[in-house]
Amino acid sequence: MSDGREERKEQEERRKWEKERKDRDDDRDRDWERDGDRERRDSRTVELDAVVRAESGRRTRRSFLVAAAAAEGEYGFYRWIDRSPGDQLIPRPLRKMLDFNAKVARGVFDERGLAPTYPVNKSMELRTNGNYGLKMDLVPESYRLQMVGVENAKRFPQYVDDVTAWEYQYAAKKESGPVEHDTKVAPKDEAKVDPNSDAGAGEGPMMQGGPASTMVGGSGEKKEETKLSPAFEAAFAALKKAQGNKRPRGQEEAGMSDNTLDPGTPGLLLTMDDVTSLPHQELVTEFKCIEGWSQVVHWGGYRLADLIAKYPPEKKTDGSLPKYVYMETPDGDYYCGFSLQACQHPQSLLVTEMAGRPLTQWHGAPIRLHMPIKYGYKQIKRIGLIAYTDMQPDDYWTKLGYDWYAGL
Repeated sequence: MSDGREERKEQEERRKWEKERKDRDDDRDRDWERDGDRERRDSRTVELDAVVRAESGRRTRRSFLVAAAAAEGEYGFYRWIDRSPGDQLIPRPLRKMLDFNAKVARGVFDERGLAPTYPVNKSMELRTNGNYGLKMDLVPESYRLQMVGVENAKRFPQYVDDVTAWEYQYAAKKESGPVEHDTKVAPKDEAKVDPNSDAGAGEGPMMQGGPASTMVGGSGEKKEETKLSPAFEAAFAALKKAQGNKRPRGQEEAGMSDNTLDPGTPGLLLTMDDVTSLPHQELVTEFKCIEGWSQVVHWGGYRLADLIAKYPPEKKTDGSLPKYVYMETPDGDYYCGFSLQACQHPQSLLVTEMAGRPLTQWHGAPIRLHMPIKYGYKQIKRIGLIAYTDMQPDDYWTKLGYDWYAGL
């Protein structure tokens, strides 16, 4: 008879076997679950990849379509501007934008802000840049400043019935003058630079107390005279005769100004003594050229505002003043227009001296304009005419595509 130990042993082994089988089944179930999750994850990844690729393709096509439409629109806009009617050598939309920018600048600054001033020891001789209206030397004794549109002009002893009848006398330049070159690029051959000039560096003979040189060319060498055809000389002689044997006007690239005075225009003929009787002023300000260079210069002369106060513009029927001032060289080759307000700016100067010495012919003697609130191309040299007008006057560089306002 058994004491039951064998039965208990058998039951324990059975329970052990059942536990092992259950563990194996559980492991298998977990493996199946993991495999299923993996398969589901793989399937989900495939689905997401497909969605991403589809969306990417859709967005890529849309981007290309948008880019193509934008490019077509930009090209069409460019073609519209390019084919627009011209307005003083640039398309009219660009001219309208320049006018809009001028209105914004005038609205913000109102042409009343003062330009910075500097100590004299920071100044230098201004480089020569452009000789429009200066191709020949003006005989100083023949100089008169024409003023037109002056209030009750007949009350002044300088009044004449026709200011255009005055004849300026000229002399051909005989000597070479300051070498000019683009300040952004050094001269190609430094050895050939005229030692008497400063080439824009501000260290020329004027700064050393010596005389300033003059020239027609910029190479330091005399140029050979150009032979003209007999037909051209005959046509030139006929034109000169038609103009009373005076020098032809408006011979530079921009042509003649629409504001050049008609024969028989009354006004004043001021001498240099009339101008120099005004209070003398000195100013050290920065001359800024639209080409990208600037120089601090010591100016001497007379406020344009003082000249305007002494010879005021004639009022209109409603009592208001004309809006503009027109200036040109004696030969009409160069001309500029300004607002009356800019001319009355306290720093607008009729310059007769530079660096403490009399102005040279190449810098616009006997009188040039310095207006530090404007770019250099508005600062006309050798002023022969100042006229008050209520119509916006011509401007040399504006006719060649530049901005009329030219404010800094």
